[in-house]
Amino acid sequence: MSKQKYKLSTVIIFFVCLVVILSLLFTDLLISHTVSESIRNNQEEKAKIVSRTVAKSEIVKNGLEKEEDDGAIQEYTVDIQQAADVLFVVVIDMNGIRKSHPDPEKIGKQFAGGDEKTVLNGKEHISISKGTLEQSLRAFTPIYNESEQIGAVVVGISLTNVKQALEKSHKNILIGSIVGILVGIVGAVFLARYIKKVLFGLEPCAIAKIHEERNTMLHSVHEGIIAVDKNSTITLVNKSALRIFTNIGLSDNPVGMKLTDYLSFSKLERVLKTGKSEKDEEIMVNGVTLLTNRAPLIVNKEIVGAISTFRDKTEVYQLAEQLTGVRMYAEALRAQSHEYMNRLHVILGMVKMGFYDELMDFINEIVDHRVNEVSYVTKNIKDPVLAGFIMGKLSTARENKVVMKIDNETIIPKPIEDHVTHELITIIGNVVDNAIEAMSEMKEKKLQLKLNYNKNQLLIKVWDSGPGLKKEQFTHIFKKGYSTKGENRGYGFYLVGKSIETLGGSIQLNLSVEKGTEFIIQVPYKGEEEGAND
Repeated sequence: MSKQKYKLSTVIIFFVCLVVILSLLFTDLLISHTVSESIRNNQEEKAKIVSRTVAKSEIVKNGLEKEEDDGAIQEYTVDIQQAADVLFVVVIDMNGIRKSHPDPEKIGKQFAGGDEKTVLNGKEHISISKGTLEQSLRAFTPIYNESEQIGAVVVGISLTNVKQALEKSHKNILIGSIVGILVGIVGAVFLARYIKKVLFGLEPCAIAKIHEERNTMLHSVHEGIIAVDKNSTITLVNKSALRIFTNIGLSDNPVGMKLTDYLSFSKLERVLKTGKSEKDEEIMVNGVTLLTNRAPLIVNKEIVGAISTFRDKTEVYQLAEQLTGVRMYAEALRAQSHEYMNRLHVILGMVKMGFYDELMDFINEIVDHRVNEVSYVTKNIKDPVLAGFIMGKLSTARENKVVMKIDNETIIPKPIEDHVTHELITIIGNVVDNAIEAMSEMKEKKLQLKLNYNKNQLLIKVWDSGPGLKKEQFTHIFKKGYSTKGENRGYGFYLVGKSIETLGGSIQLNLSVEKGTEFIIQVPYKGEEEGAND
């Protein structure tokens, strides 16, 4: 993206001022032309009215018909000239001889200008010409008695006055234009500041960058994301959401659609009403379980929309199984490593002190115990992963001074489906770990794991000599976050419950045991031997 050269405020002020200036320029041109035409027409109309008034005057008519009344024409036209504020009012006879003039010396002489012939022929007209005075706009009106034309009236208006009127009008327009430009600049500044405030002080290039980054992030995350506005209209759907919608049988791009018309099961409308977030809820759609989170979108303490993120529960469980399995394997290896390190220290000490006979007995005891233990586990548990895991748990138990016993009532074949092993590791590992931890303060620490396989069913019993578990506690231990051991706990049995649910099994608390706690777990389990026989 190219870097923006100018700030948003500079661009806004420039373009607003440009628009205002151009608008006022064209307006000035149009108004100036219109005003000029109006002033000219007004002056022409004024000259016509004055000339027609004088032409109707009996004083003028009598003066033209009776030479002895010539002086009355001059007095009358001078009064009209002053009253109408015109350059001159001249009365001429049919020979073009002046009967009145602003300069009395010009009376009796021929009219100057050469534009009087038309009016002497009985036609009223307007012209611009220069006579004995300055150039003027002239209005000619013929004078008639009862039977014929006896003369004419010429009223002149100074073009200088017309020009001054035009300049005054243009000056007013120019002042108005300058004021308009200043107002436009001030308005542009305030507009730029307001827009900048609305945009949180960001420049357009920064907004574009944020928009691109936001879209990239939204479409790159694996979780499906859908957002709605306060009217429950879908405003955003990322690629992962569209993929999930396709998997559950929904199609098309829902942006712009009503939420209830497309996802009636989303429950986002409830979040819009309550304004409260909802986390880790499960919804079933066309046989697919989605794990979803919902949250309101709040701006200035007002709910403007809501957003929901969701993911296929199967994918989440697969990831959790992998993480849990790796942790279980690591713990088992660590326990075995720690156990052997302690034994090596004992052996080293005996060698240094020269207790060779005792050393031989100690090594024979370890070897016999280890051979018997490994032989028993590997003989009865055919799945090497599960067998190795249980061997690790035996080491963990010894590390915690717990006497752990494995009792296989039948041989446990390797499961046909590999994911079953991971689920069993989650189930057995968490139940055993919880039992070991429960006995941490007990003097007698005993743990027994029984496995029995029969008719595609695997029965698992885990008993410990701990303080015991009450029935009312059993109903809560599978809730995420529930624990009697402090905060940030309570996930072990939650995972156990989910794994049992995945396998379609069941777990019970044996209330008949007199001491400690015993869990009875039964899950469907199809071994490879039976699979080969089917």
